[in-house]
Amino acid sequence: MFICLYILNRAICMKLLVILHVICMSLCAQLSFSQTGNDQLAATILADSRLDTIQARALRLLTGFTAGTSYGEVWIRDFNTFINGSLQVHPPEKVKDMLLLFFKMQGPGGDIVDGMIDTAKASGGYKFRYSALAPGWAAHKNTVETDQESSLIQAVKKYIDATGDRSILTIQIDGRSVLQRMETALDYLLRERWSPDYGLITGATTIDWGDVQPETGWGVAINDKTKWAIDIYDNAMFVLALQDLQAMLAPGYKPLKNWKNIENQVRADVRKHLWMKNAQKYLPHLYLNGSPFSPAFNEKEILYTGGTACAILAGFHTREEIAAINRQMVQAAGKEQHATIGITVYPPYPLKEFPNMKPYLYQNAGDWTWFGGRMIQALIKNGFIKEACDELTPMIDRAIANKGFFEWYDVQTGQPKGSGDFRGEAGVLYDVIQLLRQWAMLNK
Repeated sequence: MFICLYILNRAICMKLLVILHVICMSLCAQLSFSQTGNDQLAATILADSRLDTIQARALRLLTGFTAGTSYGEVWIRDFNTFINGSLQVHPPEKVKDMLLLFFKMQGPGGDIVDGMIDTAKASGGYKFRYSALAPGWAAHKNTVETDQESSLIQAVKKYIDATGDRSILTIQIDGRSVLQRMETALDYLLRERWSPDYGLITGATTIDWGDVQPETGWGVAINDKTKWAIDIYDNAMFVLALQDLQAMLAPGYKPLKNWKNIENQVRADVRKHLWMKNAQKYLPHLYLNGSPFSPAFNEKEILYTGGTACAILAGFHTREEIAAINRQMVQAAGKEQHATIGITVYPPYPLKEFPNMKPYLYQNAGDWTWFGGRMIQALIKNGFIKEACDELTPMIDRAIANKGFFEWYDVQTGQPKGSGDFRGEAGVLYDVIQLLRQWAMLNK
């Protein structure tokens, strides 16, 4: 009997050893395939001449600072996304001077303007701001949005990262250093654009990262119809700015506030109030004084892509969540013939709900590489290289086919729309290609 048990146990052990051997071989094969896949993907990226074409065209365009051919202004939200390319074609001092202009136009309470324009060209419905510190310039602020302060701080961090020039932080402007002015800008948001009930940044109701209110009329300015709300874009941009500010603080510097605590609080409250865990997407808006939309309209069904991309860049998500988010974006794009993951929202807001912007027009489900490119950046930074390459391809192909960079694209016709030579698109594509090539060089 003992002999039988011994033989039986030995047989079982042998089977277990065989199973373990097969598992190990399988794992080794998977690892080898993964490495080979990386090698092949890296080689493909480095050999892709389209990427050379895009970067060369981008750098030719980034010799200017205005947003595009139909804009006379230098917009901080745009400049923040193409400053890396600008620093490749301009002396650092010229780029620094442009950043300093925004601090010279800073309001007494700390707010930062949207756009800077030559005084001779200042016209239209904007309420312009002037300063003796910036002669020859006029500025204005789209008051429905809450990303100007965050964008400027992010741009300063990019400037320092690219140049190593930290002297910009100590430059005095009307008795205050640039670093102090950046803290004042964030403090403005905590005073004027803050919900104590939710612990999050507020703004007017717009479409995702957009700057137009639903009601007809001059949609970029706060008015008596404004419905205040909380969304992911403003809060993700705020956290990105908090991260950048903390990284710029010198040892021994005493900050105005405990910015790390504020960052942690906003992170927690975004998860608590905006992230819909079961749906794996963000609530479009959390309303503070009522919704501008009809009770029958279910806004939760709309997927916000741009603000979500910024949230991933801000580090709000796990790899599993990023994969789920990306699948939703790809699925949404697949429902329109000419869409990429840059489609602003999906489905679009119906005209009766958003009369200031028709469906598939501009920010209402227009396709913007300006933000789709940021999602590609987020994918690369989180290791989704194959997905990034696949989803970047249609953006690259249409930029080459149209021989330029356009503000947005019609997802129903594929036609380029808005400003031609849009520097925001050129800037994010330049950055995406830089990230891809850095990855490829490490994995070739």
